[in-house]
Formats: sequence, C-alpha cells, structure tokens
Amino acid sequence: MRHDLAEFRKAVGRYKKKLSNVKGSCLIMLVPSKEAFYSVAPLSLALHELGCDVRVELKSHNLAEMKKFWTLYFAMKSGLKNEKTSALKRFLLLSDRKCEGKLAPLFQSPDIFLNSGKAGFVGTRELPYEIRWRREPQESLLKKTAARIWDHVYDLKKKDKIGLTFELVHPSGAYPLDDYLDSYRIAWAMFECVKERVISLSASTPRKSQLDEPDLIGDFKATLLGLELSKHSKEPVFWAYTKLSRLLGISWEFPSATFAIHGDGYSGRHYFGECVGYPSPNGKTRWQSPGQILYKLDYFPQTLLDPRKPRTRTAFTSTIPVPIFIKSCYVDWLKMAKKNRKIMRILDSSEYVVAEGRKFGKYETKLKIRLTKGEGRRYSRGSDVATRDLIRKDFYKRTGKYAGTSGNIPSGEAFVTPESVEGTFIGDVVVNIDRSYQLDEKNPLVIRCSGNEWRAVSGPRKILSALRVRMEEAHKGLLIQERNRSLPKAIINLKKKNFRNIGEFAINTNPRAELCDYLIVNEKIVGMIHLALGSGFDADRSTVYHYDIVINAPRQKLNSYAVDKQGKKRWIHKNGKLLF
Repeated sequence: MRHDLAEFRKAVGRYKKKLSNVKGSCLIMLVPSKEAFYSVAPLSLALHELGCDVRVELKSHNLAEMKKFWTLYFAMKSGLKNEKTSALKRFLLLSDRKCEGKLAPLFQSPDIFLNSGKAGFVGTRELPYEIRWRREPQESLLKKTAARIWDHVYDLKKKDKIGLTFELVHPSGAYPLDDYLDSYRIAWAMFECVKERVISLSASTPRKSQLDEPDLIGDFKATLLGLELSKHSKEPVFWAYTKLSRLLGISWEFPSATFAIHGDGYSGRHYFGECVGYPSPNGKTRWQSPGQILYKLDYFPQTLLDPRKPRTRTAFTSTIPVPIFIKSCYVDWLKMAKKNRKIMRILDSSEYVVAEGRKFGKYETKLKIRLTKGEGRRYSRGSDVATRDLIRKDFYKRTGKYAGTSGNIPSGEAFVTPESVEGTFIGDVVVNIDRSYQLDEKNPLVIRCSGNEWRAVSGPRKILSALRVRMEEAHKGLLIQERNRSLPKAIINLKKKNFRNIGEFAINTNPRAELCDYLIVNEKIVGMIHLALGSGFDADRSTVYHYDIVINAPRQKLNSYAVDKQGKKRWIHKNGKLLF
C-alpha cells in the first residue's frame, strides 16, 4: 500500500457521519491549499456512498459567472418578472423545444455548497480536513517530473492560462484505491508548478455509460461554455442566449493549456450538444461539444470547415501510480521526439508496412498496413511534444487550415492512420474500452482485418462483452445526433461509414515505460506496437469510438518492415526488437 488505506476509510466514515441525510448535487468550491485538495479524496467517496453527485470547482471568475445564472433562475422560479428573467425564460423555452425539457434543470443551483476554509470545509455542513491517510514518497522527484512536463511537453508561454481536471474517488472505481489517491499527488504537483496561471481546477462524478444522465453542474458549465463560443450565430436559440449573456454581463475565461487525469467511466450525455449542436461562424458545420471547438484537432471533420483558430492545447494521463508516472515521464521528451521523427520519415516515404509474429495456438500476428492510395498518402505523427505549440504546423502547411494540438502523458510513439489493413493481430497486453482491460498470451484478443474493417475472432468473454456494449452505446449516441440534426448529415454518414474501421497503427518508443494496468503507459513501451479499432487521426476516418490494443512484440518475436515505391525494405523490428 502506498497510502494508509485504513485511515482513509476512517476519514470517509467520519465524513459520512457528519453528512448524514444530505442528498442531491454537491458543489465543492476550492481556494486551493494542500489540506483542502487532499481532503477532496475521502470527502468525494463519502458523498458518492451517500448517493450524491459531486462537482469540484476552483473559486474563479468562471464560477462567479455560473452563480449569476443560478441566482437568476431562482428569481425566475420565485415569480420575479423583469428583463433578465424574461430573457432567461425565452432562452429556456427555445432550448427545451429541442432538448425535451432537459436543459432547464441544469440552471438550478446545487443542493449542497461546501467552501474550503482555513481549517476545513464550511457551508451546508462544517467539515474538518482529513489528510492523515496520505503518504508522499519520491515527493522531490515527483515535483521535478511535473516541472519537466510543463517545460518539455507544453513549453509554457508568458501569457498561458492553465486548466486542470482530476479524478474523484467513487465506490465503483475500476482501479486500485491507491492509484486514485496517487492521482491527487500527481494533480497537486502539476498544480503547484503553475499555480499563479491556473484559472480552472475541476472534477466530476463519472458515469458508467456515455448515455447516462450527466453531472448537472458539469453539463451546465459545458453548456455555458459552448453558448459563449457560439454568440456569433443568428439562430433564434443563440440569439436569445446572446441577449441574456449581455444583460448579465457575462464574460468567460478560456485556458490556453490544459492537463487532465482520467480514471474510468464517462461524463454522460451533453444535452445541448446532442440536441442542438454549436454552429461554426460561417454556418458550414456544427460541433458536438465546446471542448471540440477549443481544441479544434485536425482529425475532427469540422476543423477544415470552421475558420476559427483553436484556443487550447491539451494533454492527459490516467490514474497511474506515482512511481510509474515518474519513471515513464521523467525522460528527455525532446530526445524521444527525435527518435519518433526517424520512424515517421520511414513511414512517410513507404507504401506499406508488414508485421509478422510467431504463432500463438491457432493464430499469429500477420498484417499488411497500407499507407497510400493512388497518389494520396496517410501522414504519420509522433506522440511526444506536439503541445509545445497551439497550432499544428504540419497540418497548416499541408492545408492552410488551423488545427490544434494534443498529447498523452506519458508519450512515446510514432503512429499513423492506415489506408487499409489486411490480416490478423493478437492483442496480448491490454485493451482500452471504457477502461483498461488486461490481456495475456493464454487468452488474447484476436482481431481479423479486411479492407480496413475489423471483427473480433476470439478473446476473453468479459472483454468481448464490453466491446459489444460500448459499441452499441456509441452507435445509439450517433443515431440520437442524427435524429436531432445536431451534426451535419455528411458527418453523420462519415461516422457510420467508418464504424468498423482500423484507426491507428503505432510503434511504441518510450524507453522508460513498463508494463502496468494502464493502456496509456503500455501503448508507449519501447519495442511494442499497438493498433486501434474505430476512429483514426485523419478527418475522413472519424467515428465515435477509439479502442487501443497493445501487442507484445518481444513476446511474439515480431518482425516488421516498411516497403517503399521501389520495393526497398527498411526494417523496424527484428525478432521483437525495435531497431531505433
């Protein structure tokens, strides 16, 4: 155990005793101190076990703007009639014609308010801070790792404003409790390095399904953000919001760089994006969420049609243990990027890649990954330091269009969206669906590919079931968007067409990543490779899911090589060893 879990459970019990009879949605407002932040871990679990939804927000300018709407909604429901309440009523009337009554409840104030004070939380209840459970080995090295990430991965500029999201502790967590608690150490280390720049620090109760009802406070914030980004639109619902926003004097702060920690689960439905969507200024396309507009990544189909620049670059990690986070992230990211570029140059001058491994029972990894079609080519990219820039330079050079940047932490891969994939591969390390699932050589996940479509041949029953359930949910969500016309028909058709695609072929290059429970680390382990089912990293290969599967190249004695137009082979792996 990396923390005192017995003391943690006692802290949860003490909070539950003091919080008896509370119910509904809880907003925890932080003026960050170490004591307040670490206390959120047992407090969030206590609230979850009592059946509450939890939202954590930094006391910030944007939170003050949210409170204006809560106050106005209460006044409207209390019968007050003036220009502001009339404007809110008009906006909600227009919105809920499409959102079927789901939007108005978002504007209701939280049931429970807790503010971080000097000695504890105050508000609906008075609660002491509970931090005796935490342990902090390798603290100095963790701080150095956080500083290196901000330096190497983000290359922070003088005017950068930072947004951070982290994971709450909940009863149905799929990973060890120690891992969730370690994620608080990682989040705090990242925060401490840049605390003067941070304008957002948030977390929400996760959902088991992307079709579940959302956390109301989080969906409310997302809706306001999307509406603020769409005030250019002359559509009646946006016109009504623009008037309301002007009457309330709303302004919104946007981060230029974000760091996120994700555990398991989803945020649930985003009603306004699902039912209405957010139009581009030129009216040529619509977005499903404000996050898509902020990041404007090149593989979103809308990016080529929306003239705006991205506002935010982003990178994320999982609830990985601190020792693994340090080992895989305290690396020379710039040196790793140079290695990725060498592999990318080979991929970008080749027609196809062949990957073949030794036989495992009835099956063996045997693939032909085509990278060209006629005169067209699929271009590779590296997972390393792209987020040093807000604008993706190579994409702008090829297209003249603005797109944003994103990354994984840890990083370390050269990857490409295949033109087509033929053959079979054996996933024997990990697959990420709604969370990471472990695989092994005794009962691997076997995928057969033909014409770039895939089907599962065999695998663990639990994983095949998760694949089926999550894909059904993803398809249902797409049909909801089609019914509501919240996305252009062309994008809906594109996502349907690509639903069974192979979206990624990748060569892992991180020299310090090692086997663990998390896909985000295992898909970086030097020498291994991975492929992804579903959405690719080119806009014409977009769909509604992306499931990575890692192949243990050393164990499968994988040989891989790229072949150029002249038929020349350039080796990538020999007998399971990466040659770079």
